[in-house]
Amino acid sequence: MKYPILSSSLLLLSVPLMAASNDNDNLSDEQLDTLIVTGRALSHYKEETATIGSRTDTQIDKTPQSVQVLTETLIEDQAAHQVTDLYRSISGVSQDNVSTVTFRGFHQDEQLYDGMRGNPYKEFFTVPQLVNVEEVQAIKGPAGALYGAGEPGGVINYVSKKPTYEPETFIKLGAGNKDYHSAQFSSSGPVNEDASQRYRISLYQDESGSYRNNVDQDNQNIDLGYAWDISDDSTLTVQYTNIDQTLHGARLRGIPTDDDGNFLADDSWNANEPGDYQALDAETFQAKLEQYLNETVSWDLGVRYYRGEETQKYHESLGLTDTDGDGVNDAVRRQYRDQLRTNEGVSVSSNLIFDLNDHTFLIGTDFTRNTYDYLYYRSNDPATLSLVNPVYDADVSSYTMSLRTNSQTVSQQLGLLLQDQWAATDKLDLVAGVRLNYFEQDFVDNTNSSNNADYSDQGVDTRVGATYQLNQHIKPYTSFSTGYQPQSASDQQASSGGSFDAEESQQMEAGVRTYWLDNRLNVNFAVYHIIRENILQEDPNDSDLLIALGKVRSQGAEIDVLADITNRWVANLSYAYNDTVIKDANADDGIQFAAGDSRRFSNSPLHQLGLWTRYDLPSLSSSVSVGAEYVSQQYNRDHQKVKPCTVYDATWQTKVDAWTLQATIKNLTDEIYATSGFNSNIGSNLGERRRVYLSAQYDF
Repeated sequence: MKYPILSSSLLLLSVPLMAASNDNDNLSDEQLDTLIVTGRALSHYKEETATIGSRTDTQIDKTPQSVQVLTETLIEDQAAHQVTDLYRSISGVSQDNVSTVTFRGFHQDEQLYDGMRGNPYKEFFTVPQLVNVEEVQAIKGPAGALYGAGEPGGVINYVSKKPTYEPETFIKLGAGNKDYHSAQFSSSGPVNEDASQRYRISLYQDESGSYRNNVDQDNQNIDLGYAWDISDDSTLTVQYTNIDQTLHGARLRGIPTDDDGNFLADDSWNANEPGDYQALDAETFQAKLEQYLNETVSWDLGVRYYRGEETQKYHESLGLTDTDGDGVNDAVRRQYRDQLRTNEGVSVSSNLIFDLNDHTFLIGTDFTRNTYDYLYYRSNDPATLSLVNPVYDADVSSYTMSLRTNSQTVSQQLGLLLQDQWAATDKLDLVAGVRLNYFEQDFVDNTNSSNNADYSDQGVDTRVGATYQLNQHIKPYTSFSTGYQPQSASDQQASSGGSFDAEESQQMEAGVRTYWLDNRLNVNFAVYHIIRENILQEDPNDSDLLIALGKVRSQGAEIDVLADITNRWVANLSYAYNDTVIKDANADDGIQFAAGDSRRFSNSPLHQLGLWTRYDLPSLSSSVSVGAEYVSQQYNRDHQKVKPCTVYDATWQTKVDAWTLQATIKNLTDEIYATSGFNSNIGSNLGERRRVYLSAQYDF
């Protein structure tokens, strides 16, 4: 069968719906209240409003662009440790390489935190953790009219946990196979009697081994927060987060494959030596003031400082080789790399909102300054490593290291946004927004000053859209939006053929949000068409120059289903079809991320299907959940296949007095599979084998 979980998923959503009003409806509210979560999708897996689509707290039904929100309950039910655990629940999003994702066919690594730039993981190869994230929001397609420069596929916003008005204190301990163990202490609540001042403290640590040779990890996270209601109309919230992550045996790249996607080594194989590691030390400080000036005017001001330093010492695969002359590649050549990446910056964001009867008018502005330092040494001394019988005995101290890169890039971005949300009639809502962008970047090459460059650019992004309530069941929408991505300063030199216009993108999207069976069944459907232009390519007439001839087209459809099959049974299903192809490129030096002669983007599956379903057992105060994710065939950058895969997860959760116990099995069938591909040298990135996670939480 081409889509192994599609038919079973449809049965899951259709057959029980016919019985939704039968004996399960006889359950009393008192019975349902004994559950950890009542099991009602509309109250626990669905958010009615979000800020990601407008920078104001807006009903999703009145947002003319595809928006998805993953709630804290869904995150906890899936025992999601990092955002990669949640891709099954975001249609059109799949895993790319290391920390990047594929979003409606395009590769991007930019994330927002509480609506602001300032990702402490950006420019690095570590993946954001979810321990202090309350909600994950995603907007699909270009978001330039809202947030400025970015890739056209979409953007993810992490909503952080804040101090609470009610006391919430717990200790949570975790254990699992491959030496996994974790501990967390979290406490939040009022400082004074009227709760006008509140605090939050979270301390988290975990350690884990792996199925891969020489791999283990250690995560530590400190999160502190303080909120002060200065008056009835104004609140100040400050937060501090410290991140310490060490990954031994990393950077984990992949395992070489043949052209059909078959692994050429055991799934435990790893090009890294035991002493290789990747260590991230990062911190953020964030403050936000929110104030109602009067009944119709409000404003907010946010400041976010972030700093990260990542050290990488690792062996990189350079390609296959035949060591015994029998015509069969049996080893890989390697290179040793010693890299230090430092990322520091500050973001300021402000929104002035006028709520004027049928109009909600927003004047928004934001500024980001980022400094990125990159120091890179490498050596070609490492011996080859066997694919069949790897021997890890490299003496790094004997390597001769040479300086490859010593550079600094300073970027500044300033934006001014004007937006009007107009309730034109009782059923028709219109949105129009325009953003003026200014971008400036300075590049300093500390090894060769002749490569120094500076660059500035400005552009305009727009968005117009409409939502309409046809009736209580059907709410269609449509929109047009644009995106903007400046070229890097190092590519703007006259010696490279510059200057060049920024990359530009535009999307046309239409969709319909529908509600059936007394709102027990929500089905959202969207279609889109994205064009991305001005992608730099090597000049076919002069290899020393660049030309802006690249053009890529992405189009597809997405279906998201949220259903209360019965009062005890909840299902969340997401399906995406995406076709991303290159329309214009230099055949001799193709667009980055292109997958060879197919002209498709790498790691852009045509089909994705994700399912998460939960059944509650009120008499046992328990619930059982099962999830599945199907990703169709992909290609890496050298047009090697990445095989399709289907992965299943399962979770059991129960509550006994103040204890919450949970057991999660990820990759239930112990599938050996690739999540994505890189190139023929590095191969495909391996998915996790079966992992068992046990947790016990005690609430005070």
